[in-house]
Amino acid sequence: MLHDGQHAIVVDPGDGAPVLHALESKQLKLVGILVTHHHPDHTAGIPSLRPVLQGPVWGPARETIPGPYTAVGEGDGFELLGQVWNVLDIPGHTAGHVAYFSESDTVGEPIVFCGDTLFSAGCGRLFEGTPAQMHRSLQRLAGLPSNTRVCCGHEYTLANLAFAQAVEPHNPDVAQHLEWCKRTREQEAPTLPSSIGRELKINPFLRVHVAGVIDQALQHGAPNRESAQVFAALRQWKNTF
Repeated sequence: MLHDGQHAIVVDPGDGAPVLHALESKQLKLVGILVTHHHPDHTAGIPSLRPVLQGPVWGPARETIPGPYTAVGEGDGFELLGQVWNVLDIPGHTAGHVAYFSESDTVGEPIVFCGDTLFSAGCGRLFEGTPAQMHRSLQRLAGLPSNTRVCCGHEYTLANLAFAQAVEPHNPDVAQHLEWCKRTREQEAPTLPSSIGRELKINPFLRVHVAGVIDQALQHGAPNRESAQVFAALRQWKNTF
């Protein structure tokens, strides 16, 4: 949820109950719902939120979500909470997955809602897209400003960092962030949002150009050093990690 003290938007509501509780406790009006992809754990709460919703639902044009909704895709934009949101097509996890990016959110920093494409220290499984698609989508996100806050769909950070350490056992940024995340989770606090700058240092799926990552991918089935092939080998390795 993102709000300005009066109005709120919610992203990928898999369950409406916690959203309704937050709206009531913070005395907020729900003015929009943003959906990144069609999976039920990102959409199942939409019907229960419609009675309190005072605005549109936006969702991916190339997927079907609980309607009615405004279909959006690459190049579309709209204003919400006083800021402009730009839609990015980032297929791979699903065929029509989108992200929502704003250059300045309610605290004046860039922010991206990227669903299950980019996670902290990881990326989503390829349920509908190809490795080449997912690689391009991740590179698209990696090109956002380094201070962009990364709001992803799941708290998988510790498990992802374990894999990142296997890929780059001598990466000090991974080790340092892993210790911070362990302390944070022990306090039952989230490790998210991350940032693009941080992910460029710790996320193996954004580091397919790094020599050590390439070497590991070659040992795990990559046929050559081409970035998309390195990514594909890493993703397959992670599937069974």
